[in-house]
Amino acid sequence: MAAFLLRRLVYLLCLVVVSTSVAYLLAATQLRPRARYEGRNPPPPVAVVDARLDELNMNDKVPVLTRYRRWGAGLLRGDLGRTIDNQPVNAEIGRRMWVSLRLVVVGAVVGTLLGVAAGAYGAVKQYQLADRVLTVSSFVILSIPAVVLGVLFKNAGIGLNNALGFKLLYTTGELTPGMDPWSAAGLVNRFAHLVLPSLVLIVIAVAFYGRYQRNAMLDVLGSDFLRTARAKGLRRSQALIKHGLRTALIPMATFFAYEFALLFVGATFTERLFGWHGMGEYFVESVTKNDINSVAGVTLFVGVLVLIAGFLSDLAYAALDPRVRV
Repeated sequence: MAAFLLRRLVYLLCLVVVSTSVAYLLAATQLRPRARYEGRNPPPPVAVVDARLDELNMNDKVPVLTRYRRWGAGLLRGDLGRTIDNQPVNAEIGRRMWVSLRLVVVGAVVGTLLGVAAGAYGAVKQYQLADRVLTVSSFVILSIPAVVLGVLFKNAGIGLNNALGFKLLYTTGELTPGMDPWSAAGLVNRFAHLVLPSLVLIVIAVAFYGRYQRNAMLDVLGSDFLRTARAKGLRRSQALIKHGLRTALIPMATFFAYEFALLFVGATFTERLFGWHGMGEYFVESVTKNDINSVAGVTLFVGVLVLIAGFLSDLAYAALDPRVRV
């Protein structure tokens, strides 16, 4: 078991190195930081622009492999370079990743748990009213773009506040300016800001994971091991939960681990709609600004998350399937 996990860890580390290197090289060859200085009136001297880009290690007149070596040397020291605005990439990622974490963890975990429960229940009640309602609801939600769903929830929150006559739910930001974030009132305020964007992620996750879990559960409902468990005296509910659901969760464990990692930069629309300045917004802004170091830093961050997610999914797979441990 230990050898299996060690091999997987080395494999995932190699993938992170390759993916990050490819992302940096693509960003360095396709993005044009020099465009930030073009079109200004009066135009800055070329020598000044070159000096500035050299300082940031983004000068397109320098060979890309030379820039890559400089970036890699800094990475080994724990330095991801500086943004196009001359701010440390480390500090920017360190600030924004906690913003995304507060938003993503609640939405992903709660949404996944509810989605797994809904999918399993729909499979057990196949073609009955509950299953049909869950199926139709899932398809409707999945057919609505995330940005539209976010606008609907935002407008619903505004309408609720107007109906109540006071602000119960907040639609912008993660905390009211001036409040102590760790006081009792600050924590309540954080929760009020968190509800609506989390609901967007939860609803999407329930629809998404519910469909996968339903199909996975249907694959095991007619299995011989379930009939054997029933023949040994287990009640139907015990057999379904202890043996059926556990087996159906095996592919879902891997699926959730990777999707959770990618959600850090995949909740872009939700972050922008509700004013949460997290990793998704940062990645979009970095591409828009032709910020090579920031794009590479975000890619590295996601790569490390995928590595951790892959390792945790292997642990979950081994816990759910005893054959892996042999």
